[in-house]
Amino acid sequence: MKILPAILVALSASVATMSPAPAAAQDMAFDAYKQLLIARARAEGVSDRTIQRMTYDLTPNQRVIELDEGQPGSSSGSGYPRLAPYIATHVDNARISGGRRTLSAVRSHAEGAENQFGVPAEILVAIWGHETNYGTYKGNFDLARSLATLAWEGRRRDLFEQEFVDLLKIADRGFDRSQLVGSWAGAFGNPQFLPSVYLRLAVDGDGDGRADIFNNRADTLYSIANYFRDAGWRTGQPWGVRASIPAGFDFGTLDNEIIAPVCPRVHERHSQWRTVAEWRALGVQPQEYLADDVMVSLFQPDGAGSPAWLLTANYRVILEYNCSNYYAMSVGLLADEIAG
Repeated sequence: MKILPAILVALSASVATMSPAPAAAQDMAFDAYKQLLIARARAEGVSDRTIQRMTYDLTPNQRVIELDEGQPGSSSGSGYPRLAPYIATHVDNARISGGRRTLSAVRSHAEGAENQFGVPAEILVAIWGHETNYGTYKGNFDLARSLATLAWEGRRRDLFEQEFVDLLKIADRGFDRSQLVGSWAGAFGNPQFLPSVYLRLAVDGDGDGRADIFNNRADTLYSIANYFRDAGWRTGQPWGVRASIPAGFDFGTLDNEIIAPVCPRVHERHSQWRTVAEWRALGVQPQEYLADDVMVSLFQPDGAGSPAWLLTANYRVILEYNCSNYYAMSVGLLADEIAG
């Protein structure tokens, strides 16, 4: 099963807040539209030198348009693919061993980020592993061309125009265009940040005066940690723990009746939120320590008789990175394995 990367979840979440797309996606010639982008970048303070080197040869990338048009929409159907097969292929021996090697190699940076931002080192490494396989593949699309193409395409013009301008602001800090490559949808670097996310949350982790999430391990880990802190990570709480459920447990009485404003198909699968003490009174027992007053939601993704978890608010922070239960569960379980 294919899971959308974090960037695409962010894109789909922002559609509802945008003005309608033009009737024709490419409603003007690309070169004419490029001049509008240049004017906006200049108005927002990007230097003429950077504008020239980032835009002089831009042409539309048809492959980017095809990939964007091929993205699945939100489904209203019932039923979900099982979690277990996804976990088997995404939390496998190779990724676990790779995560443990990576954590060992970057431990001082990871622990420094954990001390500053309160996010466990193994969570930071697990995100890195899921986004770019610990930095081994970060995408090879020219970001300027991709973002200009997506803005010109028009379906999410407001979003991609700003991301394009923000990319030029990053370039204005001294990054070469040859380095500014990433996913077809504009995410880049080890943690696959959008340009706007980079400008807001990227961190110089080693004090060299530059937040380099492309190659610098400290900057990568500190930036992911800052993202998680900004999203509300609660220090000292796990993302979730396995739970045992009594025979004949009636999930129906505990269905979540709140419709989430963003990716509701993800959140509708979780139960109502209750304290650990209230779950214990119902016979649901956490298999690891959780304080009685912690609010948690029950999740049994593959149905009766399959593993279940009590999820804390930190699970929702992982969903902020990529709003998919498959992604969030695999990050949490991979982090647990990396921690040993």
